Amino acid sequence: MSIDYHNMITIEPGKRGGKPCIRGLRITVYDVLSWLADGMSRIEIVEDFPELTDDDITACLQFAADRERQSVIIKAL
Repeated sequence: MSIDYHNMITIEPGKRGGKPCIRGLRITVYDVLSWLADGMSRIEIVEDFPELTDDDITACLQFAADRERQSVIIKAL
C-alpha cells in the first residue's frame, strides 16, 4: 500500500529537536522504527499509542526508505 507521507511526517524546529514527527505529534519516525526493530507489531504499537494509525506506521517506513534511497544516490555521486 502506498501512502503519501509528505503530509503525515512533520519537522518543526522546536519539537523533539527538529526530528521528523508523525502528524505534529511528539512521536518521531525514529521512535516508530525503533519499536518495529525491537519486535513490536503494528497492532502492539497502535494499542500502546492509540493516537497512531497503521497508515502512520507505513508513512514512517516510506519516509525512512526515501531517506535511505536519497543517501545512497548522494554517496554514489
